[in-house]
Amino acid sequence: MSNPSTSATTPTPPSSGVGIVLGRLGIPPWLLKRPKLPSRNWLIFLSVTSTLTGCYIYDRLECKRIRSEYQEKVRFLAEEPLGSLDLPRKVVVYAAKWPGDDDWDRGMRYFRKYVKPILVAAAIDYDMIKGQRHGDITRRIAEEVQTHRREVLGIDKKPESVMPSPTDQSPEAVRRRELEGGLVIIGRPTFKEFMAGLKKGWSESIRKVDREEELAQLLADDGVFDEVELEVQKATLEGDDDEPIPTPSKLPSSVYSPFQQIAQQRSVPKHKFRAEELAETLDTPPNTITSLPPLLLVPFTNHLGFKQVPYMIWDFFNERSKVRAGSEAAYKLVMNHTRPFVVGPAPSESPVLADMPLITTNSDLDFDIAAEAFYKSSVGSLPSEIEKARTEYYKALPARLKASRDIARGVREHTKDELANPPPSEVELRAERMKKELRWKRDEEGWDVVRPDRPVEWDPRFMDALRIFIDPATEGRGETS
Repeated sequence: MSNPSTSATTPTPPSSGVGIVLGRLGIPPWLLKRPKLPSRNWLIFLSVTSTLTGCYIYDRLECKRIRSEYQEKVRFLAEEPLGSLDLPRKVVVYAAKWPGDDDWDRGMRYFRKYVKPILVAAAIDYDMIKGQRHGDITRRIAEEVQTHRREVLGIDKKPESVMPSPTDQSPEAVRRRELEGGLVIIGRPTFKEFMAGLKKGWSESIRKVDREEELAQLLADDGVFDEVELEVQKATLEGDDDEPIPTPSKLPSSVYSPFQQIAQQRSVPKHKFRAEELAETLDTPPNTITSLPPLLLVPFTNHLGFKQVPYMIWDFFNERSKVRAGSEAAYKLVMNHTRPFVVGPAPSESPVLADMPLITTNSDLDFDIAAEAFYKSSVGSLPSEIEKARTEYYKALPARLKASRDIARGVREHTKDELANPPPSEVELRAERMKKELRWKRDEEGWDVVRPDRPVEWDPRFMDALRIFIDPATEGRGETS
């Protein structure tokens, strides 16, 4: 009788000759299985993923090819030898905050990713000037222009180095190097701020005015920190001899008191703003202005918000268009071919986030005007948001000020929460208010410059002072846009 643990095994079907050969060679037998098509869902998944992966890989390969192509075009400039005292060509890059974007550095990152590689390949140096809030570029340009006007008139003089070095250049050489460089403008908001700063610097007075001091004097007259008349509260403020706490007029002059300090602050005579007495002929805006380095206008659109997600997806798989646009712009600057600034019959106004066709002209003032249609719809409420924040702040200020004064005068003690988080003093509240008002005022002025319904600032004196970089291939064809 056979062992019950051993049972008859099912005989395996005889292998074919090919199977025996593959087995002897160590090739797994599953290769002999007939292939079959995947299921419907797998086919859809593989088709979509392979298509997207292919598009992404092709796009990135094209990006590398385009960037390498333009780098090779300008590399010969980097190989040219420089003298021991010569300096490379240098440009200045401006990038302002995009309306509605909390990331203010977005425009400069666009420059570093798409334009900078070509400039580096051509051995061109650069300085980057960023605007963290609306109006920063405008104020900087205006101050630089006014400083230049003062130096030309001999009012101010550039500081001379105590120990001159062989690398020091004469003012003429510095000026020549500036004109040989260029100014890179990233996007339409930067272009608006730049032009507004130019007009402000060449049209306004060159007298030095402390903006913070001017604002402080305006705020001092609104009576926000003025005290109401002190009413004697006998239940809490009377002493043992039924005498009320002394008023500021009854305090001796030798005794320090917060009342005395506040009274002295109110009695300080208001002085005029710091402004030098300049002859009216010197302070008059000039009829002609100094030539500026050529401008490189780089288009830039920043897509924000849920409605613009399709544009973001398209840009992700079509980054080669940005690489080509940035490389072409940098190539114009490197080759240093320019044309005069072109102005149409009248500066056009762009629509305020409206669904209406954009009318573009050959005027350089309409540079990248289509980008304003991509501003978030919420950017138009910026002035109302500032006014709302101002209203809420001044609504809560009297209670905070009263608590600070009561604690300083010993009227009451700190509460348990105030011991953990001491309330600000009156001096700190004044400084806080000054800082907030200064920021609100600057934001309002900056938004007034970049808002979509405001045209680019223009002055007829700019006509002979501004030039635009162009592609050498288009030079002489009459192209102006």
